[in-house]
Amino acid sequence: MEWIYLALVALVLVFGLGVLVLNRRRTPELNDERTSEIVRPPRPAVEPRPVSTADASPGTAVLEPAEASVEVESEVEIEPDTDAVAEPETYERPSFTSRMSKARSALTGAFLGIRSRAGITDSSFDDLEEALLRADVGVRVTDELLSGLRARVKSKEITTPDALLDALRAEMTGRLEGADRELHLVPGEPGSPNVWLFVGVNGVGKTTTIGKVGALQRSEGRTVLMAAGDTFRAAAAEQLNTWAERSGAEFVRGAEGGDPSSVIFDGVERAAARGIDLVLADTAGRLHTKSNLMDELRKVRRVAAKGAGRVTEVLLVIDATTGQNGLTQARQFGDALLSDDTGVGLTGVVLTKLDGSAKGGIVFAIETELGIPVKLVGLGETIGDLVAFDPEQFIGALFAES
Repeated sequence: MEWIYLALVALVLVFGLGVLVLNRRRTPELNDERTSEIVRPPRPAVEPRPVSTADASPGTAVLEPAEASVEVESEVEIEPDTDAVAEPETYERPSFTSRMSKARSALTGAFLGIRSRAGITDSSFDDLEEALLRADVGVRVTDELLSGLRARVKSKEITTPDALLDALRAEMTGRLEGADRELHLVPGEPGSPNVWLFVGVNGVGKTTTIGKVGALQRSEGRTVLMAAGDTFRAAAAEQLNTWAERSGAEFVRGAEGGDPSSVIFDGVERAAARGIDLVLADTAGRLHTKSNLMDELRKVRRVAAKGAGRVTEVLLVIDATTGQNGLTQARQFGDALLSDDTGVGLTGVVLTKLDGSAKGGIVFAIETELGIPVKLVGLGETIGDLVAFDPEQFIGALFAES
């Protein structure tokens, strides 16, 4: 039994020695692993992988690449320098034929009725007279046109309906030929800008016309300043300022209800100091009485002429849809401005809204009865829809569908 006891003791000792050796072999590995975790240097920074918004799952923070950030920054609009001059834009001008369908409707029906007859009768002239009067040509001009045509029919010079209408077209065109329709810009030394005054009653589109004229002149390479001389109409200065910003023109305004002449004078002086080519001056369209309005306009005209600039245009703006009332306006404004110290009245007319329900004949009444040339016409509402008046194109548009 004793030897059995000794054998068990020896076995236990051998087993314990084996466990001790095994533990010693494993311990360095564990210590090495712990040490590597403690002293491991930080991983180098790695730029995040770009993730597209299309692939990102809900709640994922999308990291845009650096290149995208640069592109976004380059698209940010920067406020322009107030002293910088905006690049002039170019505008596609509309045609008379495409915009005057309503204006020629007053004549088209009569023309078709005249052509449907076998010859020229009294009914032919009755139709023409009614059509011309409805087109706002005016009684005087209508009588003169038809009297000449009746004489030519009587003398057998005109024998067919087509020849009658061709003769009418030629007579109407001839009445509009020879007028000075140029917008005058007198060249001079820097510091002596041209001044264009715009007059007219409220509601005819005077301020809008100034904005369009400014855009037209800027597109031709001229520098422009707009002066808000209509200090009596609410928001008139704000409206003109908006047009100045759109067309790249400079702008001068005064206090609401202030002296319009002072605003115009300050505008001219600033334009002279900055070497600006052209001053476009808005004026009041209505004061407490008509007499006050005309007195104010005469004062504005005199003050504008006394400064550093030269008044080269005084343009009356008329709404073409007002018909013969526009003729009355032209007469009143023309008489008032002729009575000032300069002896210079209206130099031209701007006819607005000719693309609407206007009948167009007011052109003949203004030019024939008052001798004032129509220089510009509005054929739409956008900034590029103000065009130079061309008699042949205008008459052609009236007869286009006849």
